Amino acid sequence: MRCKLQTPSLWHQLVAASTDDETWPLGSVRWQDHRMGQRLADKVALVTGSTRGIGRAIATRFAREGAAVVVTGRTETTGHAVQEEIRAAGGEATYVRADIGREADVEHAIAAAVQRYGGLTTLVNNAAPTDLVGPGRGDRSLADITDDAWDAIMTVGLKQLVWCTRHAAAHLAAADGASIVNISSAAAMRGVPGIDAYTAAKGAMNALTRSLAVELAGDGVRVNAIVCGMVLTSEGAFKMMDHPVIGPATRALHLTRLGLPDDIANVALFLASDEAAFVTGVNLPADGGALAKMAVPDISAADLQLD
Repeated sequence: MRCKLQTPSLWHQLVAASTDDETWPLGSVRWQDHRMGQRLADKVALVTGSTRGIGRAIATRFAREGAAVVVTGRTETTGHAVQEEIRAAGGEATYVRADIGREADVEHAIAAAVQRYGGLTTLVNNAAPTDLVGPGRGDRSLADITDDAWDAIMTVGLKQLVWCTRHAAAHLAAADGASIVNISSAAAMRGVPGIDAYTAAKGAMNALTRSLAVELAGDGVRVNAIVCGMVLTSEGAFKMMDHPVIGPATRALHLTRLGLPDDIANVALFLASDEAAFVTGVNLPADGGALAKMAVPDISAADLQLD
C-alpha cells in the first residue's frame, strides 16, 4: 500500500492509494506502509514529546520495529490516542503524562518506564519549545527577548535533556545496545535571525551530544543527534510555507523536498538500532541537503565582465 499526505488542512492524515502529485504542495512524497519488523526487538524506548509531530512518528515507528515505547507529553487525550494507535497496530506502548519542563516529571516518566518494562535501552530527547518559537511567539533577537522567554526556551530546549540523561543514564548503562538520540536542528548550524534562544539551545545540544558520547562510552551507551531541516510537523508549518516570502525562501534552502516527521523517524530508527553500533558522537544531518548548500546564486551564469 502506498500512502501520501494530501492537503495542508489534513497534514496529519495519510491517505492510502493516492498517486496524484497535484494534491501535495511539496511535490512527490510517497513512502511504503511500514509493516511490523524486529529491528528494535527487546528495546525499551522513552520518547519525550511524543504525542505529536516528530516524536509521535518516532514512537510509532519504533513500536512497529518491536520496541516497547513509553509515550510522554502534557496532553492526556493525544497521549492516550498514540498509545492506543500503537497497541491497535500490534505494538506495545504506555503513555505517561509528563511536563518535560519539570524535573520531577522527567524522573517520574523514566521510573515508570523501568517499572513497566523492567529497564530502559533507548532515550529519544525530542521535546522542543515549539510553542515559543515562530512568528508572534516568545523567541526574539537578543535585543528583544525577555529573560522569562529565554529561560523557558532553554528549559525545554536544553535543560530537560540534561535531566532526562541524568535520570536515565544508570538504566541505560545496565542495558545492552543502549543509546540516546537527540533531535536537533539545522538552525544550530547556520545563523538564523530572530530565534536566538532556540538556536543557542540546539547548538548546545550538538556540543553536549559529543561530550556525552565520550562520557558514556565506558558504559556502552551511544549518543547521537539528528540535525533536522525544515520538517512539516503542524498546520502552523504549512501556513509558513504558504507565506509569499517565507515559503519560497525555505524551499530554496533545501536540495530535496521539505521534510516530514517520518523522515526523521527513519533516521532515529537507524541510530537506535544495533545497525548503528559503530556510530556515536555524531550530529547527523537529515535536512534535505540544507547544510550542503550556500545561499548564493550560480555565479558562473552571471552576465558580468570581470576583466
